[in-house]
Amino acid sequence: PSFPAEKAVVCFGNMFIELPKAKTREMLRQDQEELDEEINKLRKELRVKVNRLYEAQGKPELKGFNLNPMSAEEMKLINRILEG
Repeated sequence: PSFPAEKAVVCFGNMFIELPKAKTREMLRQDQEELDEEINKLRKELRVKVNRLYEAQGKPELKGFNLNPMSAEEMKLINRILEG
């Protein structure tokens, strides 16, 4: 099937819906922001739980465990530096 260039076909569950590309892009951006927030929340909770576990076992705190991943922008800059 052929779809107009300004439209996108999006799958919701078991249905395909034709939506404007701008609306689709905004929906995907919002979904990604929500997922990133949830991931960061879970990472923080995991750090606390692992530290509690190590403390309960009498082990020293893990070194480097509280590091944060680099953002996409930071990775782009690093790659530019490495490429020269």
